[in-house]
Amino acid sequence: MKTLDQAYLDFNFEKMVQEQLVGTAKAINAYDECCGRYVGENRSALIWEGKNGESEQWSFEQLDAASAQLANYLNKIGLKEGDCIAGLLPRTPALLITVLATWRIGAIYQPLFTAFESKAIEHRVETAHTKLIVTNSEQRPKLNNIDLPHILTVHAKDALHTDADFWTELGKETTTFSSVARTFDDEFLMMFTSGTTGLAKSVPVPNKAILAFKGYMTHAVDLREEDSFWNLADPGWAYGLYYGITGPLSLGHSIIMDERAFSVDNAVQIIKKYKVCNLTGSPTAFRMFFGFKEKFDETIKSHLRVVSSAGEPLTPEVIQWFNHDLNVNIYDQYGQTELGMVIANHHALEHYKKVGSAGFAIPGHRFAVLNADYEEVERGGVGTLAMDCAQSPLMWFTGYGGNNRKAFVGNYYITGDTVKLNEEGGVDFIGRADDVITTSGYRVGPFDVESTLLECEEVLESAVVGKPDPERTEIVKAFVVLKPQYQASVALMDQLQAYVRSRLSKHAYPKEIEFVEGLPKTSSGKIQRNLLKQQEVAKAQFMQKVS
Repeated sequence: MKTLDQAYLDFNFEKMVQEQLVGTAKAINAYDECCGRYVGENRSALIWEGKNGESEQWSFEQLDAASAQLANYLNKIGLKEGDCIAGLLPRTPALLITVLATWRIGAIYQPLFTAFESKAIEHRVETAHTKLIVTNSEQRPKLNNIDLPHILTVHAKDALHTDADFWTELGKETTTFSSVARTFDDEFLMMFTSGTTGLAKSVPVPNKAILAFKGYMTHAVDLREEDSFWNLADPGWAYGLYYGITGPLSLGHSIIMDERAFSVDNAVQIIKKYKVCNLTGSPTAFRMFFGFKEKFDETIKSHLRVVSSAGEPLTPEVIQWFNHDLNVNIYDQYGQTELGMVIANHHALEHYKKVGSAGFAIPGHRFAVLNADYEEVERGGVGTLAMDCAQSPLMWFTGYGGNNRKAFVGNYYITGDTVKLNEEGGVDFIGRADDVITTSGYRVGPFDVESTLLECEEVLESAVVGKPDPERTEIVKAFVVLKPQYQASVALMDQLQAYVRSRLSKHAYPKEIEFVEGLPKTSSGKIQRNLLKQQEVAKAQFMQKVS
């Protein structure tokens, strides 16, 4: 096995472009890189498990034909390169066809998580100037009051509808289409990420990122040609879209999509049925596995080879269970929507691996830990994790939509995470430097929840923080100040929770609401969420001591 140090020495950006892409920096198409190049090689591309017990396998050839049909339809209705096309779909073949066809015409694919409600969707499509949403009958009502140029719907057989039907329209088109060439700097994905102030920010992802995704899949995940690979993450989010679709397909590797809601029983069924040996996902999923460890028998142990975890630090108990009971290494890895994965304990490279550490920079990247004066700290120092843009040839993020570069200082991108530069030169994660809430692997911006609560006539003010939770890392907790004419009650709490759940997202609603007389504020009137967060952390620590 190659060492990490040797991989750093061997890294050559120009060589990577020449050897790993069929396109060039000036002429590249994401469809060609993730599907077209593998047509004729008789490879499986998609393994799909439907929610009603269906199972299908799609080859690259079949995806080539279907995506050409959709690309022709998109062109016919006037869509072109640079346009934004969104998918509001569950994990189905139609979703993957939509992604590939969007790329094929040189357009930008925008994921919309199916748990989003109308307000979250509206903000994202207005910001991105989205031209078309592909959805299904179940999700379609969320779009009723959103102004969109085009909607294409995968209709239920008995649905009454006026939208064009996805499969019907595909059937009218030819199965050939010439991909539209783009450049490394042209966008092929439009992501969004939650922040502490304002609504979710857009994150344009350029074609150059495909190279970085390949690097992560190769070095950190150790994806091999013979592997049965499954990424548990939903492609409505960055980790699922970057590394559950784009990364593996760019290497000519098949992917697994399970349309059913995540559960330990469903996951175990998939792992056993397809003899999954390379598994990636979030610590939340792996903690749930640990909670039902009796379901993981010797058959899984016989084929599970490597496991990768991203989103938040793993707990030692989970790591030990994978190592001792399943005889497999589960490694922590670090990234952001804005960066992709940039730091890892690498399965494919030999280096010192410390339990509880996020690891070392993936080849093609360099990180730094900065003090308050933006100076790099020495080993043992604590500070803010930053990426050294000048020495990270695979780094692709240059700013949020609208040329927002507030996260950059000089040559550094500031992640907003507090870390320790450990004795080996790796990163030990300490916590978020901002107020973004990490719950069950999802990032929730407090402003989204607060602004939705303020839509309720009973609410005068609200502040939302992450409350420590052993299973979900954090839960969303809201502190609510009511208008004088309203009284706090359990019924009102239930009403507010239901409203946020229906308007924003099923994962972003406040699982706890505390009614308070007032909120702590600075002299300029800004709510001090950090004080509320500290209060919740202190309570959690106290309860842990007395329990």
